[in-house]
Amino acid sequence: MDISTFAHNFKGHMHTVNSHRMMVLRHCIKAGIPVRGLLHDLSKYSPTEFVPGVMYYQGNRSPNEKEREVSGYSKAWMHHKGRNRHHFEYWTDYDTVTKKLEPVPMPDIFVFEMFCDRVAASKIYNKGKYTDNMPLDYFLRAKHKRIIHPQTAHKLEFLLTMLRDKGEDYTFRFIRHRVSLISK
Repeated sequence: MDISTFAHNFKGHMHTVNSHRMMVLRHCIKAGIPVRGLLHDLSKYSPTEFVPGVMYYQGNRSPNEKEREVSGYSKAWMHHKGRNRHHFEYWTDYDTVTKKLEPVPMPDIFVFEMFCDRVAASKIYNKGKYTDNMPLDYFLRAKHKRIIHPQTAHKLEFLLTMLRDKGEDYTFRFIRHRVSLISK
């Protein structure tokens, strides 16, 4: 990679990560979980995630997708999902009965952060074309292919459907109410 491409990718990736984190923070504040927003995706600044992010930066999709195409897997993604509890992939463990890696239910606080993350990612990658149905459409495209606990999938789909049907203000109000019940 030449210096000009590196500089362009560095600036673009840094802007994408910072913009995404700021948008997630705004969403988490609206959802009543500001601390989750402050802590969101800090691992993206680690060399394990940031360097591939710059190398595979494209601006219109996750660099992890390109890294998978080139290498067959994404080392950055494996690092990220193993450190960030708002990803359902984090919530797997070996089942004592099946002796296989199985999904376990996510605590609601992380489901709410995952919702904020998905809405923000849809906004960042779709820019001015974003509509409230996009996060649900993205989720549904791979619904039957992912390893996610059914309870977690149901909760996320419920929130994404609410967003599509009733909008952000209503959905964030709903989440804030649920957060207040958890906090008691």
